[in-house]
Amino acid sequence: RRIVRLAGVEPGERVVEVGPGVGSLTVALLDAGARVTALELDRHIVPVLAEVTAGCAIDIVVGDALTVDWSALLSDRGWSMVANLPYNVGTNLLLRALETAPMIDRFLVMVQREVGERLAAGVGDSAYGAVSVKTAWYATARVVGRVPPAVFLPPPKVDSALVHLERRPAPPVAVRDPDRMFTLVRAGFATRRKTLRNALAGLVGPEGFVA
Repeated sequence: RRIVRLAGVEPGERVVEVGPGVGSLTVALLDAGARVTALELDRHIVPVLAEVTAGCAIDIVVGDALTVDWSALLSDRGWSMVANLPYNVGTNLLLRALETAPMIDRFLVMVQREVGERLAAGVGDSAYGAVSVKTAWYATARVVGRVPPAVFLPPPKVDSALVHLERRPAPPVAVRDPDRMFTLVRAGFATRRKTLRNALAGLVGPEGFVA
């Protein structure tokens, strides 16, 4: 319920939930009046989820959020993603959704605390890195809550963070080749002990780098 409240879910809102499991968050979304599309990788859990949410406004889809065709699944604009993301793929999953699912306008996701801090970090923050830059290209992000290990069973060894993201109507900087720009960004942050000149060797020549 706290996650749903922080997400600002309104009655009738279309919400995609990744990894619903047995439906703890799903039920709260449905109680708030959301129309839910639940994307679940484990087909063995789906019958339980279907039983828990029987008679509700939900579409349950078996699939992998790392490979799913978002356009085919969600089609038009005006979606929100509200999800407790798997820690081992949370960053990649979220960045892929930002890149390939423009129909998702808002996100409220739970991730490992360190990941959440990187997603929302600004210039000068200790957590600022390539992930921060890429996230900021697509959206504004802020940590809106923390979740202690005690609420999980079994409890993990790390804290969790709730991160709210709002997709930008357009990137903050115009470049011709975003992929090339992100290659440069990753190289710049990959070896922080090196000088920037050495870190970017091979990517930037005498003529400079044009994105």
